[in-house]
Order: sequence, then structure tokens, then C-alpha cells
Amino acid sequence: MRLVAGIDIGSKAAKAVVLDDSPKVVATARVKTRPDFPALAREALEAVAQRAGVAPHDIAYVATTGFGRYNVPFRDLQITEITCVAQGSVFLFPGTRSVLDVGAQSTRAVRVLSTGKVKEFKTNDKCAAGAGGFLERAARYLEVPLEELGEISLRAGSPQSISSVCAVLAESEIINHVSAGQSVENIVRGIHNALVSRAMALLARVGLEAELTLVGGVARQAGMVKALEEASGMSVNVPDDPEIVAALGAALLGRTRLARRGVA
Repeated sequence: MRLVAGIDIGSKAAKAVVLDDSPKVVATARVKTRPDFPALAREALEAVAQRAGVAPHDIAYVATTGFGRYNVPFRDLQITEITCVAQGSVFLFPGTRSVLDVGAQSTRAVRVLSTGKVKEFKTNDKCAAGAGGFLERAARYLEVPLEELGEISLRAGSPQSISSVCAVLAESEIINHVSAGQSVENIVRGIHNALVSRAMALLARVGLEAELTLVGGVARQAGMVKALEEASGMSVNVPDDPEIVAALGAALLGRTRLARRGVA
């Protein structure tokens, strides 16, 4: 049995996935990002290999993605995040035709074919107000745990508007809402609505088609999912582990490349 690993080096964490011949996910792992990318990737590979019950040298092929994908000396292949996210999403949800990837620093909208090939994509990576990092800062301002924002959002009765596209100005709006006595629930849902509004603009530019799959760390927030479903008018697919989808896609593409060599 040949094992293939995909490693996604993101701004917050390095995620790793090991696939077998099936292909089936054998193990996943994540390691907090630090500046030494080669060592970080090695640690992620060792962690996922340990969880798979094998040694790192038992993994036949390693594909990398994420902004640190070039800085992995032992990689066999490097692939863009957009390509990997598309492949991983279609693998998990074969009916996927649109993908929204909301990470810590960027939001990406992708239209895909049934094969997982990217047909069109747009990305918002110039302002953190359109990505998950903004939620982290908002949680600090509101003094609530980041992991609780999703459930808090669901309890909103009158969501407050967050209209600024600049992270600094959007944070000022949050402070103004707090000063005006607005509830945390209404402010958080307003934040989710604002993120979804920007995401829907990207999806419209690529051509939104059903099924829609949401990936990235923000997909863990139930309030974000609900806001996206209401804005899009469709049910949204959410993976059990939405943060490893790019690493999964890298592993799938690595497996395909290995098969072409005639050794898989």
C-alpha cells in the first residue's frame, strides 16, 4: 500500500493529511505555524505519520500547498491552494460546483467542474475585514471566546450592520455598537452578515452554482453558515473538518501524480 501526504502551510497552522490507495483518509494532524517552514512541515509530516501508525519514510509522496508550500525541501509537488481546495471539496461532496474558502487572511470563491478542476476563481486578500482574522479581533473586542461566536450569532434578534470594508473602520463600527448598548449577539451576527456579504460578491463574480461548499476555519461557526445559507438561498455543505480540505486536495493530486509514474 502506497501512502500519500498533503501538507497545507497556512498563516495559523500547518495541516497534514495522509491518504491510502482507496483513496481514504488515514490520518490528519495540525501544527501551529512558526517562521521555520521546513521544520514546520517536517513536524506536521511526523505528526500525521505517527497518527497513521507509520514512519515518515513510509510515505511515498508528499504534496504541499498554502503560502509556505515552496519552503518544503522534501516535497515532491507543490500546488496552489485554490486548486487543492477545489479537489478536496469535490472529493468530500461530489455535487459541489461552488466553493467558498474563508481562512484567517483571505476569502476565496471558486467555481468548479464535476472533476474538481477550477473553472473560475476570485480572491479577497487585501483586507482582513473580509476574512477570518477579523473575527479573531472582533472576539477580543467583545471579550468572548472565538469558538463561541458561531453559537452567539444564532441568538441574534436584530443584527447590527457592519458596513465598512476596511478592517480598522469595521472595528470602529463594532466599538460604536458596543457603546450604543447593542447586544453581543446582534453585533456578532452583524459581523457574520458582513463577511457573507463580501463573500457573496466574490461568488457572484465567479458565477454561483449549487452545490455550495464552505471550507476553512470560519466554516466551524454556525452563525456564519446560517448567514451564508440565508444570503445564498441554498443549503451549504460543511465538512466535518473544514480546515484540512486544502491538505486533502494536495494529497489527492499527489496521489494522481504518483499513479502517473506507475508506482501507485
